[in-house]
Amino acid sequence: MELFSDERRKYSYYALDGEVVVVGFDNSSDPKAVRLKYGRIGPETIGIQVPHVHTNNKVDIQLTPEIDVLTFINWLKANTPHAP
Repeated sequence: MELFSDERRKYSYYALDGEVVVVGFDNSSDPKAVRLKYGRIGPETIGIQVPHVHTNNKVDIQLTPEIDVLTFINWLKANTPHAP
């Protein structure tokens, strides 16, 4: 899903296996992602969008560059055994 406003692009691309998150790319203001990027959460970082990826049923998180839906589809094709 992608949402656009005047100045922001928000995205959330997730692949599930049943109820398990296989991978999830988004640019939300996730507290774990904010801490990874800035070292802490403070008034200056509240609400900042940080591109990141969730793996291992959202247990693991890594920072990423921003992606679009085509990049997500290509990632699925290259990294999942069942992708067409």
